[in-house]
Amino acid sequence: MTSDAQTEAPRTRAQPMAADDRKAMIVDAVIPLLLEHGRGMTSRQIAEAAGIAEGTIFRAFGDKESLVQAAIEKYLDPEPLREALRSIDPALPLENKVRAILYLLRERFQKVMRLMPVIGPQRPPVPQERGEFARIIARVLEPETRELNWPPERVAHLLRLITFSSAFPALNEGIEFSIDDLARMVLVGIAGTSPHVTFPITPTEASCS
Repeated sequence: MTSDAQTEAPRTRAQPMAADDRKAMIVDAVIPLLLEHGRGMTSRQIAEAAGIAEGTIFRAFGDKESLVQAAIEKYLDPEPLREALRSIDPALPLENKVRAILYLLRERFQKVMRLMPVIGPQRPPVPQERGEFARIIARVLEPETRELNWPPERVAHLLRLITFSSAFPALNEGIEFSIDDLARMVLVGIAGTSPHVTFPITPTEASCS
């Protein structure tokens, strides 16, 4: 009679995590700590958050500052914003598209503002393609080109200016503007009216495709 030990399938040892995957995992664990504690976070806090030994941190990044820089670059990576803007359906009504763009841009700037106290006097890395977001937004707004008062790429920069200022805490304390408020400013102005704009527009209606 064959024993259970003989019939059991041999156990396979878990494959070690690839170096790049391990580094990405550590960076993801560090970002919340960076926002909460700044550069003063300890290697022990990092190790506990990532579920690794402290020595693994230094083997992966060499020193804590290199890890901090990697986390800052990951947090400020503009590609997720670009991808979200690309996913907006150009066939949506103009007001829905404007609201979605405003929401995404302000969410981005609010994230950047959260990191500024951590970065301090250091300037955040500037994406090489600073105008890429404007080109993406221009493609989203292209169906309404004839209705716009400026070319779509210029409108994109206007939306950027509005969302940046509305995300700046020192400029908005006690007088915050909602996304609906910003959309009304863009589409109607301070005195004009438009039969095509109805508010409030729900997040679902303004969602990407």
